[in-house]
Amino acid sequence: MSEKQPSRPNLIFMMPDQLRADFLGCYGAEFLKTPNIDRLAQKGVRYSRAYSCHPVCVPARAALLTGMNALRNGVMDNGQWLRPNLADSGVHTWPELLSNGGYYTARVGKMHFYPWYITHGFQYRSAAEDKRWIKVRDEYYHHLRAHGERKYHGNEHDGYHENKGAIINRLPWELSTDHFVGEEACRFIRTYGNDGPYAMMVGFPGPHCPYDPNAEWLDRIDPDAMPDAIPENPVNASQLRQSNIEGNKGAWNGVDYTEFTDAQKRKIRTHYAASVEQIDYEVGQILEALEEAGQLENTIIIFASDHGDYLGDHNLIGKGTFYEASIHVPMIVNVPGADGGVVNDQLVQLTDVMATLLAFGGVALPGYIDSQPLPGLGLDSESSHGHLYGIVTGGWMVFDGRWKLCKYATGEQHLFDLQEDPTEQHNRLQDPAVADIRLELDTLLTQEIMRSASLAFEERRVYTGNSMWNDDVFGREAWVRAYPQPLE
Repeated sequence: MSEKQPSRPNLIFMMPDQLRADFLGCYGAEFLKTPNIDRLAQKGVRYSRAYSCHPVCVPARAALLTGMNALRNGVMDNGQWLRPNLADSGVHTWPELLSNGGYYTARVGKMHFYPWYITHGFQYRSAAEDKRWIKVRDEYYHHLRAHGERKYHGNEHDGYHENKGAIINRLPWELSTDHFVGEEACRFIRTYGNDGPYAMMVGFPGPHCPYDPNAEWLDRIDPDAMPDAIPENPVNASQLRQSNIEGNKGAWNGVDYTEFTDAQKRKIRTHYAASVEQIDYEVGQILEALEEAGQLENTIIIFASDHGDYLGDHNLIGKGTFYEASIHVPMIVNVPGADGGVVNDQLVQLTDVMATLLAFGGVALPGYIDSQPLPGLGLDSESSHGHLYGIVTGGWMVFDGRWKLCKYATGEQHLFDLQEDPTEQHNRLQDPAVADIRLELDTLLTQEIMRSASLAFEERRVYTGNSMWNDDVFGREAWVRAYPQPLE
């Protein structure tokens, strides 16, 4: 650990799993209370148009770690992960880069790495992995064992199937996973926080399904206050819905959403809201620990999520497409001493957190990354995105802030005007009045996919341009190919 350098800020990145923006008070929700997350927004910068361009747990995290989009880093679904020898080609994660820059780096909570215990540059670890991975023997597993308890699958709870995954947690709140993560983050702050500077990622497993708040938190939520789900438009989705149904039937979840009533959607939303309030409480505890330790005025906090959750919107559950419920995420940055209560309307993406952390830490940004520092924070090289590009195994997207073009592996394509149609009910793909817009977006998307596909193979490059054609060494039998080629 490096010696204390008071002039360098501590960095904390908080990331709940599967938290959509419109279930926070600071993003307009009036049916739940999130005073601690709202406090971050009141004293910081809130990005109104922040998106997760790879809206599945693992791809979102791989892009966040590397600063490279999903096609370039090779992780486009939950069954893939980064190459074990990634550093051999010069690609380093932001924890690695901050560690090399003198920060003590810590991971607390859910990371969703394969294997779960890999460091990826984090020097300190206290893990509480996905609620679905009940066999992972992480620190939370041992915490439960010490209290005579264990992890439970959702289907071990009453009402799991009939309520479509909306349950009351069998474990008491004191042993719940999000509370464990909050407590462990506070323990790190109190134990190591004054050795500084440090960079800590806090990954809350909630409010990801199963929708399993504790009863005392569920009692705080009024089901009648829940906003209705956005209806499904049969013209917009058919195969996507069937794919969503089949995917959730897998053993990891085991819930059949073929029948999905308004009452079931409302119940899920109520449980989800209760889980959000539980996480908000833990955020408050972390802020209190920082204040008590005298670190709050020297700590930059970033709050965001890996993706959202449909919660019944478009008759879907979970995430994975480019509907707003799946990709529109919260993004809040709290910088001590800076103007607070600022709302920034520029297009930003989750991957930008990587460059932002490095910039705040005084670490040079790698030239190969797609990530860029978030705008409006006074950082060098900050800029907004003219377009956002989404990439997962099942689909591609380009979004200019108003028009969103989506292409899916099912063959379905959508073109939505978010300005006139914020709930994405009217697919304009075949509308001749906007054919020029569709063509322009389609061209940009094709160009970006081509660019990313080419760069995804850069470590396999033998030479650039025509540099080898007249090289004496290359022509001799002793020449050895350099592999992998380091990215610049």
